[in-house]
Amino acid sequence: MSEPGHDGSDDGKDDWDSNERLVGLMDEDRQVVGEDFADLVFAGQLWRDRRFVSCRFTEADLRGLRTERCEFTECDFTGADLGESEHRATAMRACVLTRATLTRAHFRGCSLLGSQFTDCRLRPLTITDSDLSLVSLGGADLRKTDLSGLRMREANLVATDLRGAVLRGTDLSGVRLSGTRLENADLREATVEPGSLRQARVEGARVDLITAVGFATAHGLNVDLTGTDL
Repeated sequence: MSEPGHDGSDDGKDDWDSNERLVGLMDEDRQVVGEDFADLVFAGQLWRDRRFVSCRFTEADLRGLRTERCEFTECDFTGADLGESEHRATAMRACVLTRATLTRAHFRGCSLLGSQFTDCRLRPLTITDSDLSLVSLGGADLRKTDLSGLRMREANLVATDLRGAVLRGTDLSGVRLSGTRLENADLREATVEPGSLRQARVEGARVDLITAVGFATAHGLNVDLTGTDL
Protein backbone atom coordinates (compact mmCIF):
# COMPACT_ATOMS: atom_id res chain seq x y z
CA MET A 1 0.00 0.00 0.00
CA SER A 2 1.42 3.39 -0.96
CA GLU A 3 2.28 5.98 1.68
CA PRO A 4 0.12 9.12 1.87
CA GLY A 5 1.30 11.67 -0.63
CA HIS A 6 3.11 9.09 -2.78
CA ASP A 7 0.24 7.23 -4.41
CA GLY A 8 -0.32 9.53 -7.32
CA SER A 9 -2.89 11.58 -5.45
CA ASP A 10 -2.53 15.29 -4.75
CA ASP A 11 -1.96 14.73 -1.02
CA GLY A 12 1.18 16.57 0.06
CA LYS A 13 1.79 17.92 -3.44
CA ASP A 14 -1.03 20.44 -3.06
CA ASP A 15 0.51 21.77 0.17
CA TRP A 16 3.93 22.06 -1.44
CA ASP A 17 2.56 23.81 -4.52
CA SER A 18 0.55 26.17 -2.31
CA ASN A 19 3.61 27.13 -0.26
CA GLU A 20 5.71 27.69 -3.36
CA ARG A 21 2.97 29.84 -4.87
CA LEU A 22 2.73 32.00 -1.77
CA VAL A 23 6.48 32.40 -1.44
CA GLY A 24 6.63 33.40 -5.11
CA LEU A 25 4.19 36.21 -4.45
CA MET A 26 6.67 38.02 -2.24
CA ASP A 27 8.94 39.60 -4.80
CA GLU A 28 10.39 43.00 -4.00
CA ASP A 29 8.28 46.03 -4.87
CA ARG A 30 5.12 43.96 -5.09
CA GLN A 31 2.01 44.40 -2.95
CA VAL A 32 0.41 41.25 -1.58
CA VAL A 33 -3.21 41.54 -0.48
CA GLY A 34 -5.25 39.10 1.59
CA GLU A 35 -2.90 36.10 1.33
CA ASP A 36 -2.54 33.40 3.98
CA PHE A 37 1.01 32.67 5.19
CA ALA A 38 -0.12 30.84 8.34
CA ASP A 39 2.29 28.21 9.68
CA LEU A 40 4.89 28.86 6.98
CA VAL A 41 8.61 29.14 7.75
CA PHE A 42 10.50 32.30 6.81
CA ALA A 43 13.14 32.12 9.54
CA GLY A 44 16.37 34.00 8.84
CA GLN A 45 15.24 35.49 5.53
CA LEU A 46 15.92 39.04 4.34
CA TRP A 47 12.94 40.98 2.95
CA ARG A 48 13.32 44.35 1.28
CA ASP A 49 10.64 46.71 -0.06
CA ARG A 50 7.79 44.23 0.31
CA ARG A 51 4.22 45.27 1.04
CA PHE A 52 1.50 43.20 2.67
CA VAL A 53 -2.12 44.21 3.24
CA SER A 54 -4.59 42.16 5.31
CA CYS A 55 -2.36 39.08 5.22
CA ARG A 56 -2.25 36.28 7.80
CA PHE A 57 1.05 35.28 9.39
CA THR A 58 -0.57 33.33 12.22
CA GLU A 59 1.76 30.80 13.85
CA ALA A 60 4.37 31.57 11.18
CA ASP A 61 8.06 31.02 11.93
CA LEU A 62 9.63 34.45 11.38
CA ARG A 63 12.48 34.00 13.83
CA GLY A 64 15.58 35.93 12.80
CA LEU A 65 13.70 37.57 9.90
CA ARG A 66 15.28 40.81 8.66
CA THR A 67 13.14 43.44 6.98
CA GLU A 68 14.11 46.71 5.33
CA ARG A 69 11.56 49.27 4.13
CA CYS A 70 8.73 46.73 4.27
CA GLU A 71 5.09 47.55 4.99
CA PHE A 72 2.56 45.41 6.82
CA THR A 73 -0.93 46.92 7.01
CA GLU A 74 -3.72 45.28 9.01
CA CYS A 75 -1.88 41.96 9.08
CA ASP A 76 -2.44 39.22 11.67
CA PHE A 77 0.62 37.89 13.51
CA THR A 78 -1.25 35.87 16.13
CA GLY A 79 1.09 33.25 17.59
CA ALA A 80 3.92 34.19 15.23
CA ASP A 81 7.56 33.83 16.30
CA LEU A 82 9.41 37.09 15.59
CA GLY A 83 12.15 36.42 18.10
CA GLU A 84 15.59 37.82 17.21
CA SER A 85 14.12 39.52 14.13
CA GLU A 86 15.50 42.85 12.90
CA HIS A 87 13.49 45.59 11.23
CA ARG A 88 14.78 48.80 9.69
CA ALA A 89 12.49 51.53 8.30
CA THR A 90 9.66 48.98 8.29
CA ALA A 91 6.01 49.78 9.04
CA MET A 92 3.60 47.49 10.88
CA ARG A 93 0.45 49.59 10.89
CA ALA A 94 -2.78 48.47 12.57
CA CYS A 95 -1.47 44.92 12.86
CA VAL A 96 -2.63 42.35 15.42
CA LEU A 97 0.01 40.58 17.51
CA THR A 98 -1.61 38.23 19.99
CA ARG A 99 0.57 35.73 21.89
CA ALA A 100 3.40 36.56 19.51
CA THR A 101 7.05 36.22 20.48
CA LEU A 102 9.31 39.25 19.99
CA THR A 103 12.11 38.50 22.42
CA ARG A 104 15.41 40.03 21.29
CA ALA A 105 13.69 41.69 18.31
CA HIS A 106 15.13 45.01 17.13
CA PHE A 107 13.12 47.82 15.51
CA ARG A 108 14.99 50.84 14.18
CA GLY A 109 13.30 53.77 12.43
CA CYS A 110 10.03 51.82 12.25
CA SER A 111 6.34 52.63 12.57
CA LEU A 112 4.06 50.45 14.68
CA LEU A 113 1.19 52.92 14.39
CA GLY A 114 -2.05 51.57 15.80
CA SER A 115 -0.85 47.98 16.22
CA GLN A 116 -2.15 45.84 19.09
CA PHE A 117 0.12 43.71 21.27
CA THR A 118 -1.78 41.27 23.50
CA ASP A 119 -0.19 38.63 25.75
CA CYS A 120 3.07 38.87 23.79
CA ARG A 121 6.55 37.89 24.93
CA LEU A 122 8.50 41.13 24.50
CA ARG A 123 11.57 41.21 26.73
CA PRO A 124 14.32 41.90 25.94
CA LEU A 125 13.22 44.22 23.14
CA THR A 126 15.09 47.04 21.38
CA ILE A 127 13.19 49.92 19.76
CA THR A 128 14.93 53.08 18.57
CA ASP A 129 13.77 56.17 16.66
CA SER A 130 10.34 54.66 16.03
CA ASP A 131 6.68 55.73 16.05
CA LEU A 132 4.40 53.83 18.44
CA SER A 133 1.53 56.31 18.31
CA LEU A 134 -1.89 54.77 19.03
CA VAL A 135 -0.23 51.43 19.76
CA SER A 136 -1.92 49.15 22.31
CA LEU A 137 0.44 47.66 24.89
CA GLY A 138 -2.06 47.25 27.68
CA GLY A 139 -0.84 44.79 30.29
CA ALA A 140 2.48 44.23 28.53
CA ASP A 141 5.66 43.44 30.46
CA LEU A 142 8.22 46.07 29.46
CA ARG A 143 10.22 46.25 32.66
CA LYS A 144 13.61 47.96 32.25
CA THR A 145 13.04 48.41 28.51
CA ASP A 146 14.67 51.42 26.86
CA LEU A 147 11.88 53.37 25.15
CA SER A 148 13.66 56.70 25.16
CA GLY A 149 12.93 59.24 22.43
CA LEU A 150 10.03 57.29 20.93
CA ARG A 151 6.73 58.73 19.73
CA MET A 152 4.02 57.06 21.78
CA ARG A 153 1.20 59.57 21.39
CA GLU A 154 -2.21 58.35 22.57
CA ALA A 155 -0.83 54.87 23.21
CA ASN A 156 -2.75 52.45 25.42
CA LEU A 157 -0.48 51.68 28.38
CA VAL A 158 -3.24 50.61 30.75
CA ALA A 159 -1.79 48.22 33.37
CA THR A 160 1.49 48.04 31.44
CA ASP A 161 4.52 47.12 33.56
CA LEU A 162 7.15 49.80 32.92
CA ARG A 163 9.04 49.50 36.17
CA GLY A 164 12.59 50.71 35.68
CA ALA A 165 11.93 51.52 32.02
CA VAL A 166 13.72 54.41 30.31
CA LEU A 167 11.25 56.88 28.79
CA ARG A 168 13.58 59.84 28.67
CA GLY A 169 12.50 62.32 25.98
CA THR A 170 9.60 60.08 24.94
CA ASP A 171 6.43 61.72 23.59
CA LEU A 172 3.67 60.37 25.83
CA SER A 173 1.04 62.94 24.89
CA GLY A 174 -2.46 61.65 25.50
CA VAL A 175 -1.36 58.19 26.68
CA ARG A 176 -3.66 56.10 28.86
CA LEU A 177 -1.91 55.32 32.13
CA SER A 178 -4.62 53.78 34.30
CA GLY A 179 -2.93 51.22 36.54
CA THR A 180 0.40 51.60 34.73
CA ARG A 181 3.46 50.69 36.80
CA LEU A 182 6.11 53.38 36.44
CA GLU A 183 8.03 52.78 39.63
CA ASN A 184 11.70 53.76 39.22
CA ALA A 185 11.14 54.65 35.56
CA ASP A 186 13.12 57.50 33.98
CA LEU A 187 10.65 60.12 32.69
CA ARG A 188 13.03 63.06 32.45
CA GLU A 189 12.37 65.32 29.45
CA ALA A 190 9.36 63.17 28.51
CA THR A 191 6.25 64.88 27.18
CA VAL A 192 3.53 63.67 29.51
CA GLU A 193 0.43 65.22 31.01
CA PRO A 194 1.08 65.43 34.77
CA GLY A 195 -2.58 64.76 35.49
CA SER A 196 -2.41 61.39 33.73
CA LEU A 197 0.41 60.33 36.06
CA ARG A 198 -2.10 60.41 38.90
CA GLN A 199 -3.59 57.20 37.51
CA ALA A 200 -0.24 55.40 37.52
CA ARG A 201 2.08 54.07 40.21
CA VAL A 202 5.10 56.37 40.12
CA GLU A 203 7.02 55.71 43.33
CA GLY A 204 10.71 56.35 42.69
CA ALA A 205 10.20 57.58 39.12
CA ARG A 206 12.63 60.26 37.94
CA VAL A 207 11.08 63.39 36.41
CA ASP A 208 12.28 66.88 35.56
CA LEU A 209 11.19 69.95 37.51
CA ILE A 210 8.41 70.99 35.13
CA THR A 211 6.74 67.57 35.34
CA ALA A 212 7.21 67.46 39.10
CA VAL A 213 5.52 70.84 39.51
CA GLY A 214 2.66 69.83 37.22
CA PHE A 215 2.23 66.56 39.12
CA ALA A 216 2.16 68.35 42.44
CA THR A 217 -0.36 70.87 41.11
CA ALA A 218 -2.54 68.03 39.80
CA HIS A 219 -2.61 66.70 43.36
CA GLY A 220 -3.88 70.04 44.67
CA LEU A 221 -0.61 71.46 45.96
CA ASN A 222 0.15 75.17 45.70
CA VAL A 223 3.76 75.13 44.53
CA ASP A 224 5.87 78.18 45.46
CA LEU A 225 8.47 78.72 42.76
CA THR A 226 9.86 81.92 44.21
CA GLY A 227 13.58 82.11 43.51
CA THR A 228 13.56 79.54 40.74
CA ASP A 229 14.18 80.12 37.03
CA LEU A 230 10.68 78.96 36.06
